Amino acid sequence: MASDSTLKKNLTLYDVYSISTGAMFSSGFFLLPGIAAAETGPSVILAYLVAGLLILPSMYSMAELSTAMPKAGGTYYFLDRSLGPLAGTVGGLGTWLALVFKSAFALIGMGAYLAIYADVPIQPLAAALAVAFGVLNVVGAKESSWLQRVLVTILVGVLAFYAAQGVISILGGQSAKGGAVGEFSPFFTEGPRGFLATIGIVFVSYAGLTKVASVAEEVQNPDRNIPLGMGLSLLTATSIYVVGVAIMVAILPAEDLHRDLTPVYTSGEVFFNWLPYALGPVLIVVAAIAAFASTGNAGILSASRYPLAMARDRLLPDSFASIGRFNTPTRSILVTVVLMLVVIFALSEEGVAKLASAFQLLIFALLNFAVVVMRESRIPSYAPGYRSPLYPWMQVAGIAIPGFLIAEMGTLAIAFTGVVVLFGIGWYFYYARSVPREGAIFHLFARLGKQRYDGLDRELQTILEEKGVGSDTAFDRLVARSEVIHLDAPLPYSEVVERVSGRLADEYDISTATLRHGFLEGAPYSAVSVSHGAALPYCRLDGIDAPKMVMVHCQSGICVNLEDEIEDIDLSDPVYAFFFLVTPTDDEGEHLRTLATLANRTDEEQFLVEWRAATNEQEVKESLLHHERYLSLHLLSGTNTEPFIGQTVSGLDLPANVLVALVRRDEQIVVPSGPTELQEGDRLTIIGNPAGIDRLYELYRQGEQEGVVQ
Repeated sequence: MASDSTLKKNLTLYDVYSISTGAMFSSGFFLLPGIAAAETGPSVILAYLVAGLLILPSMYSMAELSTAMPKAGGTYYFLDRSLGPLAGTVGGLGTWLALVFKSAFALIGMGAYLAIYADVPIQPLAAALAVAFGVLNVVGAKESSWLQRVLVTILVGVLAFYAAQGVISILGGQSAKGGAVGEFSPFFTEGPRGFLATIGIVFVSYAGLTKVASVAEEVQNPDRNIPLGMGLSLLTATSIYVVGVAIMVAILPAEDLHRDLTPVYTSGEVFFNWLPYALGPVLIVVAAIAAFASTGNAGILSASRYPLAMARDRLLPDSFASIGRFNTPTRSILVTVVLMLVVIFALSEEGVAKLASAFQLLIFALLNFAVVVMRESRIPSYAPGYRSPLYPWMQVAGIAIPGFLIAEMGTLAIAFTGVVVLFGIGWYFYYARSVPREGAIFHLFARLGKQRYDGLDRELQTILEEKGVGSDTAFDRLVARSEVIHLDAPLPYSEVVERVSGRLADEYDISTATLRHGFLEGAPYSAVSVSHGAALPYCRLDGIDAPKMVMVHCQSGICVNLEDEIEDIDLSDPVYAFFFLVTPTDDEGEHLRTLATLANRTDEEQFLVEWRAATNEQEVKESLLHHERYLSLHLLSGTNTEPFIGQTVSGLDLPANVLVALVRRDEQIVVPSGPTELQEGDRLTIIGNPAGIDRLYELYRQGEQEGVVQ
């Protein structure tokens, strides 16, 4: 059972690679080279290379933001949480439109290549394709991503063959009739300004990288798969772009290339003539159709997540946030397809390319600025799994470059960008100005003595927890599997460490001395900081593959005396809770996320009250869980929990991303597995995402009056 607004994590590394690669290998390669070459001549080759290099700052920033906040709506979400709802509204609506334009451009190109073998009008064909891909995306992201894999595999294979054969033909002196191989002079036919404007135009070829961020919520292991998938995709795209466009320029006469909407096909006809049955051109058409289809499919997949995310945040009507029976945002997909149809019939090919590029450039600049804001705001729970290199100079370049390229693209591009910005501002003040949320920039203001917005830190903390849902290292599972030591009387800190080290030594098959040294001498002073009655000592070790925690529950208040072991510790507040954490040295991201979650929870006012009131191991662990992320059920006959009795854990009908973490039975705590059979009298601790927990609470609300829900 899925919640009404929850998306499943179905996308793998190859899906990330396929989405971004497919998006970049469509119009940018099969349709745009002729249009771009008309603007600058043979230097279009260099324009593609430079555009690929200039995208690097934005790619690094996008990867960092995506691993810190893997949520639907990617770009919108990043801008909203960093710069506030106004910037989020402008960025979300603008990126949505830019992706719609690019996807429509791709389907126009697909229609152009299909028209080679079918005498059909391009625009109606492109419209029919938009509807078909819209239906596919409604059916499901999993099905859509499977198609994406197939299309990209075909595409990359054929393009590699095209590049290899093209290079061989050029080296052999083969060219189109009336043309000469390697005719690259003059290199800059329209001078520096034409070259710079062309870089801006072909920049849209690399915009597929942004599509990954919009589906980040559905990506498995986003900390690894998003930056790696984006990097591999950009390397593939840049290589084939440069080699492929060089082949087209060398093979085709300039006047033919400039007015050709199918330059790959035309050039392929020249050097694939050795294949029987005109197989070479057919392969190119197949690759082109795969490329355009993958872009159209990926475009609808990613673009439709923008209205979903904005509706979740009340920047668009609530209807856009609903998830259909196929676990996809049906209404968002339908509206996205309708906008694509309008673009297909209303604009020219060149107009679509320029407008899509212009606003995308602005978004890239804002994304780089967002990284600066998030870092400099120093929010504790901002813990990206990947950090951009060369900060902040990479981001400074990422802000300056798009602004310069927009200026070089001409009046139409600047005007369109301005209109979209003004529309976004107008929509915000008309519809969403009452949204009670601010961005990380308010935390930056706080460093200057201004106000701050603490709700963002809580939200980012929730994201950190949600990133681990379904994995063995999720915070809630770590708590459920932790050991608890109860102390009724004060002990020296060294003795507490000895007890904890003994427990962990048995678990990890590591000597007690090694662990004792890690907690007493190996960790920095900050690792044993005391705040709100809690201390967080940690030890990072080689040779372990999963974190482990031992919680020390001190019933009587100050249970340790740290003055003798560690100097300058402030013990003005009694210490009731110790969380001894051991993590692998090779997973710094998980380590930091766990510490951030612990610190966030123990700083909450209610935590210490619940911790001190706990009388058993289950209550101790539940005091560390957020109320919206867990529910306790008591299984009793004659109540609405009776159907649970006699069921196995794996046989329970629970909402998605919800699981039974603990079972208390006859004063014993059991960490259940799938075959664990539930019995009358069991008390279950159920953890999961807030939507799933809320759903369970609603189902058992009546039992609350009977003491069933506690």
